[in-house]
Amino acid sequence: MQPSRATRPEYLAAFSELIQRIAEPLRELPKRSLPIKMYVAGGAAMHLYTGERISNDVDAVFSKRFALPGDLEVTYQDPDGAARLLYFDRQYNDTFALLHEDAHDDSVPLTLKEIDASVLDVRLLSALDLAVSKISCFSSHDRDDITALAKHGLIKSAALRRRALEALENYVGDVGTLNGSIDLACRIVEDAEQRNSGKR
Repeated sequence: MQPSRATRPEYLAAFSELIQRIAEPLRELPKRSLPIKMYVAGGAAMHLYTGERISNDVDAVFSKRFALPGDLEVTYQDPDGAARLLYFDRQYNDTFALLHEDAHDDSVPLTLKEIDASVLDVRLLSALDLAVSKISCFSSHDRDDITALAKHGLIKSAALRRRALEALENYVGDVGTLNGSIDLACRIVEDAEQRNSGKR
């Protein structure tokens, strides 16, 4: 897929620069080791889907372990001239998120200029799995992200409930709070669906 037309061009340029820095040393690897898949989640994926909520960090995991290059911070300017920083979050771990076991298999390939997918295959969690991943923490910005995905027509409440409950089957621990969060998340999406239908 192409990034949303609403994606800010200066953010996309910074994101692409960061990806190029990750991809560059991989070109030296034997062909049999490639491609390495990069699964992007969090605010970066949100912005590339919707053009909303700029995030300062890139949350991602990879299909293989490898040594990341050192310089994974890119500075850029907002349209108003303010300095911004985009960096790769080396501490990100999707183990604690509510995530469907097929989330990586169902991720969506992202087309970026000058990035060779046969070397580094950049993928976004599907909009549905991105929404599911927001349920475990369910902070105010997670709720806003779920609202935005629904507002843009990228997720449906029934599919979200089904996917989240399937993901929950592989979740260990007290899931009582998670069940409540799933209900609230689905209600958020239902409200957005009703608003969308009222605009037609």
